[in-house]
Amino acid sequence: MILTTTEEVPGYAVGEILGVVSGNTVRAKNVGRDVMAGLKSLVGGELEEYTSMLADARTEAYNRMANAAHDLGADAVVNIRFATSQTMGGAAELLAYGTAVKLVPRK
Repeated sequence: MILTTTEEVPGYAVGEILGVVSGNTVRAKNVGRDVMAGLKSLVGGELEEYTSMLADARTEAYNRMANAAHDLGADAVVNIRFATSQTMGGAAELLAYGTAVKLVPRK
């Protein structure tokens, strides 16, 4: 399956739009990460614990979106985007979404 942030796939045309697909995950901070992040914020620099947590969340949301497209029989997901929002104090949602499509080769 082709997964892309572009609207088109080189060499192919969109033959059918199957619909919007999405995947999300909600992650909460934990006390250990909070303590380390708090200490790090005093001296500055990257909060590696949070960077790692968000990278894992992005991967999970992306995979869930791809699985939703696969379930629809899609050849590709185009125009993929990511969004994040705070769902409650200390927790954030990461959302991946795009358009599931069937492709046909260009002649």
